[in-house]
Amino acid sequence: MEIDSGSINLYSKEQHKMYQTWFNFADSDRDGRLTGNDATSFFAMSGLAKPELKQVWAIADSKRQGYLGPKEFITAMQLISFAQEGNELNSDILKRTGYLETLDPPQMAGLNAFMENKTYQASNKNSETNGNIHQAPPKPMSSFGTKSSKKLQNHTSLNSVTSVVDGLKMLYNEKLKPLEAMYRFNDFASPLLTTSDFDAKPMVMLLGQYSTGKTTFIKHLLQSSYPGAHIGPEPTTDRFIVVMSGPDERSIPGNTIAVHADLPFTGLTTFGGSFLSKFECSQMPHPLLQHITFVDTPGVLSGEKQRTQRSYDFTGVISWFAAKCDLILLLFDPHKLDISDEFKRVISSLHGHDDKIRVVLNKADQVDTQQLMRVYGALMWSLGKVLNTPEVSRVYIGSFNDKPVNEAATGPVGKELFEKEQDDLLVDLIDIPKKACDRRINEFVKRARAAKIHAYIISHLKKEMPALMGKSKAQRRLMDNLEGEFEKIQREHHLPAGDFPNVEQFREVLSRYNIDDFEKLKPKMIQAVDDMLGYDIPELLKNFRNIYD
Repeated sequence: MEIDSGSINLYSKEQHKMYQTWFNFADSDRDGRLTGNDATSFFAMSGLAKPELKQVWAIADSKRQGYLGPKEFITAMQLISFAQEGNELNSDILKRTGYLETLDPPQMAGLNAFMENKTYQASNKNSETNGNIHQAPPKPMSSFGTKSSKKLQNHTSLNSVTSVVDGLKMLYNEKLKPLEAMYRFNDFASPLLTTSDFDAKPMVMLLGQYSTGKTTFIKHLLQSSYPGAHIGPEPTTDRFIVVMSGPDERSIPGNTIAVHADLPFTGLTTFGGSFLSKFECSQMPHPLLQHITFVDTPGVLSGEKQRTQRSYDFTGVISWFAAKCDLILLLFDPHKLDISDEFKRVISSLHGHDDKIRVVLNKADQVDTQQLMRVYGALMWSLGKVLNTPEVSRVYIGSFNDKPVNEAATGPVGKELFEKEQDDLLVDLIDIPKKACDRRINEFVKRARAAKIHAYIISHLKKEMPALMGKSKAQRRLMDNLEGEFEKIQREHHLPAGDFPNVEQFREVLSRYNIDDFEKLKPKMIQAVDDMLGYDIPELLKNFRNIYD
């Protein structure tokens, strides 16, 4: 029997309403997140074996958040129904758009009794509250010492959070943020994090010289234009444009966005009004933008004269976005392989984010196969000199626009290659939301290590300052010999050299400060960060692994 699309929509709406009711009963905390014991007890009513339920959870919680929201819960119910019919579960089932919506709801043994019991418990709790019946929970008896008690209290607080991201927020505010504020880490490296930084959607930044197809690339992925998009052979994008999801199509000025507390761009105020006048947010309703935010950047120009005409710290802004982004796409086209001085500085500012960089040779159908081989080789040679790494970067070849591939130039073999390369890059982009949680943990740990080393550097320099006389002379000597001081700190605390900041950039920021005004080393704060890295974060990840592991 065939089901028309109108029937499917009506059928799905009724099911989704029912699944939402189930979710509300299963979510005992009423916080919109199904975790731990609540999930296992509810899923157990399906009668599926543990390996099958493990697969259900892994597919539904594809972002590895450690909990299921209403949308993920509905997916889990549909997967359970699919498995109850005797089908094998795998992530490919989600690609069969519309199929899961046609399945009957899963058989959940004892569901009615479960919901009746929950209703009774809720009404009983309300009557007790209205009758002023309150009983304070007994205080736990503990034979632990002070240090163990603190660890136990922290373990309890970690158990109270309902997601990995919430745990990272708590750890940051309690343990890492005080260290950063004490030694002004926000001035030297990255602004202090806010709640919106943790809750932001994954971001993809596009970099390249003018007319390499950055704006067209975003338009190609969205299959439509976005507010403020301009495309042409000349440098058309003269501003940073953040393309993100919104209720309607509109452009929001940079000054407005930078003071919006719910968006992760408040740190951009440090670059001043000159930059904010060249920054805007483009909002539009789009399914892809519900999961990913794109950052379109001005074309990188060549020549010292053009670089100095920018009224803001272009490289600094790129570095700021690089720290926030999950993926950085460097776009080239066959006719612009030269890497200008400014582009070299931009690529150098991406140091420490090498794992995020992907290189795209765009508009590759504008040359024939023989020329493409030469262009590819020349690009790899140029990148090897600029990136200064022994590893060869992956270069995706394609033509990311709305036009069909120019088969007359590339031939049938070239067309097939382009399609495979484009598919590989699109898979990389599709996987970004799934890897967002892992990326956030990775960036958090990286930041904690950097903040700890920064504290060691500042406190070491403070210790080297004289108590009374000759402070100005001592500060000049320390700043002139920063490389040597870094080596001393590295040997003293057994720290990896690769984790230390860029000497020149550090020296430039340090010149604005009086070293003697900084604080001495606070071992307890360093120990708190060490405990966070060695104990708290592993414990957090353990709490939010697959509940059937």
